[in-house]
Amino acid sequence: MKNYEELQIWQEGCRLAVDIYQLTTNEPFTKDFGLKDQIRRSSVSIPSNIAEGKERETIKELVRYLCVAKGSAAELKTQLYIAQGVGYLNADIYLDLNERIALLSKQIGGFIRKLKSTHKEEIVDING
Repeated sequence: MKNYEELQIWQEGCRLAVDIYQLTTNEPFTKDFGLKDQIRRSSVSIPSNIAEGKERETIKELVRYLCVAKGSAAELKTQLYIAQGVGYLNADIYLDLNERIALLSKQIGGFIRKLKSTHKEEIVDING
């Protein structure tokens, strides 16, 4: 299996996080520390959890961390929705980011499904 740096989902997660950091260095994010911090944290959480899960010892742990990364993607989508709603993002930027996050989340979900189907014996209780 590939190391995490070779995973397309990790690479896209990193590109997304960099873009989010660059976006949030501008007004009006500079004055809204709370939302800016949450958006940055959730964006960084996506590739960080992919990397951490990949470095764990079991497929079960990898799947668990991928699920966390997928959850962070949903969190980021929600925060950007709020940012757009309060006028921090124009519609074009919001729609572009939303599409990128949705695609990344779908790809993470596909990787989770693949791991679950090819490693059934190693993943007895994914929630346990």
